[in-house]
Amino acid sequence: MLIAAGLLAATGFQPLGFWPLTLAALAFLIDRIGHARSAARAALAGWLFGLGYFSLGNNWIATAFTYQAAMPAWLGWIAVVLLAVYLAVYPALAAYFAAWLARRFKAALVPALAGAWIITEYLRATLFTGFAWNPLAMVALGSFARPGLAMIAPWTGTYALSGLVVLLSGVWLLAGQMARAGRLHAAAMTAALPAGLMLLPLHGAGAEGRLGYTLVQPNIGQDTINDPSLYEGQFQGIARLSLPRVPGARRIVLWPEGGLPDYLRPGYPQYFYNATTFGADPALARARIGRVIGPGSLLLTGATDLVVQGDTVTAARNVVTALGPDGAIRSSYAKAHLVPYGEYLPLRAWLAPLGLSRLVSGSLDFIPGPGPRTLDLGPHGKAGLQICYEIIFSGEVADRAHRPDYIFNPSNDGWFGAWGPPQHLAQARMRAIEEGLPVLRATTTGISAVIDADGVVRQFVPRLAAGRVDGMVPPAHAPTPFARLGNRLALAWALLLLGTSLVVARRRGDR
Repeated sequence: MLIAAGLLAATGFQPLGFWPLTLAALAFLIDRIGHARSAARAALAGWLFGLGYFSLGNNWIATAFTYQAAMPAWLGWIAVVLLAVYLAVYPALAAYFAAWLARRFKAALVPALAGAWIITEYLRATLFTGFAWNPLAMVALGSFARPGLAMIAPWTGTYALSGLVVLLSGVWLLAGQMARAGRLHAAAMTAALPAGLMLLPLHGAGAEGRLGYTLVQPNIGQDTINDPSLYEGQFQGIARLSLPRVPGARRIVLWPEGGLPDYLRPGYPQYFYNATTFGADPALARARIGRVIGPGSLLLTGATDLVVQGDTVTAARNVVTALGPDGAIRSSYAKAHLVPYGEYLPLRAWLAPLGLSRLVSGSLDFIPGPGPRTLDLGPHGKAGLQICYEIIFSGEVADRAHRPDYIFNPSNDGWFGAWGPPQHLAQARMRAIEEGLPVLRATTTGISAVIDADGVVRQFVPRLAAGRVDGMVPPAHAPTPFARLGNRLALAWALLLLGTSLVVARRRGDR
C-alpha cells in the first residue's frame, strides 16, 4: 500500500499534475507514520513510500539508456529503481525523525514531519553532489499562466514550500478524520483550505523589458545529434531560425546546449576539427555564425571547450559562449554542476572496464567550472548562466554578489523521455519565482520557453517541434528574500515548524 501511495504521489509532478492525489497519498503516509509502533517502523513506511514516489517520478532516466549502445535498454529500469532505493532514504529519515520527536517529546506529528521533510530535501540536494530533481514543492506549481501556491516561494524557497505541502496534506488527513466521525460540513470546509491555496488566482500580465531576444529550438533529436554527416544540415536549420527580422536591432540570440557541433576556440588537435561543419578553422566557423546573427545581435550558445595538455586532450568543459556579430568570443561560462554518469564517470578506472560507460556518448569526462557567474554583456544585459541540469538546484543559480538581469538556461532534453522535459521546465519556473529573475530556456527538442520573474511562461516552443520565439526579455524584480538569504531561509522555516510541533504538544499537555 505504501509503495502504491508513493506512486500516486508522483502523479502530482508534470506532465500529469494530479496534485490532489499527491495530497491524499501524503495524508495516508502521515497516518501510517502516526500509527507506527516505533520510529524504525515509521522510517520503513517513509522508505516504501519513497520507493514508489521516486521510481515513477524519475522514470525518464530509463530513456537515457536507449541512447547508449554499450548498455541494454532494460538496464534503464533497473537503474531507476536502484536510484529510488537510495533516494527513498530521505523520506525515511524525515519519517523517522518526526516519529521519534512525536514519541520522545510528544510533539505534533504533522509540523514535525513538515520540518523534517524540508531538512531532508535540502540534504538530498546537497550530499554526494546532490540530486535535487522533483522536490515535493513542484506539485504546488500551477499551469503556464498560473503559478499557484508557488507564488509564495520568494518568502520560503522551494524546500520550505515542500514542507507546506506536507502541512496541507495533514489538513486533508484531519478532514478525513472529521468525515469518518460524521462531521461532514466541517470536513468539507477543512478540505477546501488546501485546495483553495493550491489554486491561487491567475496572475496578471507582466511588464515588458527593453532587450530583444530570439530563442531558437532546432529540434535535433538525440539519435542524430552526434552524427557528423548531419552536422551541416543541422547548422543550416538553426541558422535559418536565427536570422534577424529587423536588421540591426539589438537582441540576444539563444541557442541550446548541444545544438552547435563546431569547436569555437583554436589550439586543439586537428582531428577534433575535421568532423565539424567548417573543418579546420574555428575562426571561419565563428565568422559564419556572426554573419547569421547580424549586426546588433549577440549569440549565447551551448558549446564544448577542450582542455589540452601538450598535444593531448585530457578533458572537456560544457560551456556557454557569447559570440558577437564579428565572430569574436566576448565571454564564456563553464558548467559547474555536472551530471554523474552523464558528463563524467565516477570511479572510471573501476567502472569503465565493466561496460558502465557514460550515458552520453564520448570518452572524455567533463570537468566543472567555478559556479554561478554573471556575464556583463554591455548593451545586451547582465546574463546569469545555468546549463541544463544546473537549474534544478534551489539557491545555487545566481551570483548573489553580481545579480544578473536574466538567467539563460540552455539544455539538451532530447534524452529525457516524455516526462523529463516538462519536469525540467517546471523547475526552471520555480527558480524564476524564488530569485525574482526571468529565465530563458533554449533546448534542442523542447520545451523551450521564456519565463518571467513570476514564473509565468510568456512564450514557448512545444516539444519535438522546430521553431523560434521573439520578444523582449521580461524585467527582473527587486531581490526577493530568498535571493538575499538562499536556503538559510528554507532551513529557518524548518526550525520554525519543528519548534511549533513542540509548542503545540506542550499546550496539549497543559490542558
